[in-house]
Amino acid sequence: MHATTVAVDLAKSVFQIAVADDNWKVVEQHRLTRSQFERWFGNREVALVIMEACGSAHHWGRRLRERGIEVKLLPAAYIRAYVKRNKTDRADACALLEAARCADIVPVRVKSVEQQALQGLHRIRSLWMTTRTSRINALRGFCREFGEEIPQGARTGVEAISRVLADPHSPVPSLIRETMRLLVEEIRLLEQRIAQLERELTEVARHSPACTHLMSVPGIGLLTATAMVAATGGNVTHFKDARHFASWFGITPKEYSSGNNRKLGRISKRGDRYLRMLLTHGARAVLRAAALARSAGRNLDGLRLWATEIQARANHNKAACALANKLARLCFAVLRDHAPYGNPQPCPMKKLERTAFAIAA
Repeated sequence: MHATTVAVDLAKSVFQIAVADDNWKVVEQHRLTRSQFERWFGNREVALVIMEACGSAHHWGRRLRERGIEVKLLPAAYIRAYVKRNKTDRADACALLEAARCADIVPVRVKSVEQQALQGLHRIRSLWMTTRTSRINALRGFCREFGEEIPQGARTGVEAISRVLADPHSPVPSLIRETMRLLVEEIRLLEQRIAQLERELTEVARHSPACTHLMSVPGIGLLTATAMVAATGGNVTHFKDARHFASWFGITPKEYSSGNNRKLGRISKRGDRYLRMLLTHGARAVLRAAALARSAGRNLDGLRLWATEIQARANHNKAACALANKLARLCFAVLRDHAPYGNPQPCPMKKLERTAFAIAA
C-alpha cells in the first residue's frame, strides 16, 4: 500500500490514524493500540506524518524520522478551528490534515533527547522551588500564630525560624516544635538538591557555545540561557526575524486594528510562560543594577540608558516588559550570528561561578 500523508491523533494508549492520498482526501482511518501503531508503518510507504505538538509528540517524531519519514508537528492552539462539528478522535485526525494545508501555520521543530532532558531539569527545579516556597510560607504562618514575626526573604526567614525553634524559651509549643524542625530539614534538603541541579546546569552551559554567548547579554544568566537553548536547540533559523522571536515568548503587544485605526494593547502572554518569566526577571535585574549604577555616579551603556528613560516616562512594569522584549531580540541576534553580545560584561565567567544557595554548597 502507498500512502502520501498520515495524520495521527496521539493519546496514551489509543492512536487514531487518518490516511490521505495525493489530493488530501481521506481514504482510510484506523484506531490502533500502542503496539499496533509502532508496527503500522513497517510495510507502508509514508511521505509525511502530521501530529499535534503535545505530550509524547517529540518522541514519536524522532522514532518516525529514524524510519526516514518526514514529520510535521503543528501547534495545538491552531488545530481546534479545523475540527468539524463534534470533537472526536476521528475529527481531530481529519482536522490535522486540513491544518497542514495552511501555509501560514509554522510547524514546531522536533526536539532532541538532550533538549527535552534539559527542559526536564528546569521543570524539576521549578517544582522544588515551589515546594520550598510553600514550606517556608507555612512555617512563617505557624510562627505568626504564636506571636513570632519572621523577617522577609527566603534565606533570612529560614534562618530566623531555625533560631526560634532552637530557643527553648520561644512561644512555639513543644507539640508542634519537632514537626516544624522536620519542615526546616526538608527545606535544607530541597536547597541542596536545587544547588546540585544548578551545578549540573552550569556544566552544561560551560560546554555549550550558545549558552556562553547568551550569557554575555545583560540580564541573561544561567537559567535563562540553558532554558532558551533547551527550547530552541541554539538555532533560530526557523524564526523570520527578531520580532517573531519575541512574539514567540508572548512579550509583544496585542493588536486590535481596523482600517486606518491601529490599537496596541497589553502583551499577548501566548508563548512559553517559563521563558517569559525568566526574561522579565532578567529585565528587572538590569533595571535595578542600572538604578544602583546611576546612584553611584557610574556611566550607563546604551541598553541600560534606554531602559531607564522608558522607566522615567512610563512606569517600572512597562519598562521591565519593554526591556524583556529587547533582551529577547538581543538573544535572537546572538544565536543567529553565533557571537557574543557587542558590549560584553567585564567578568563574563561570573555568571557561571555564581551559586544561588550558598547555604547548601
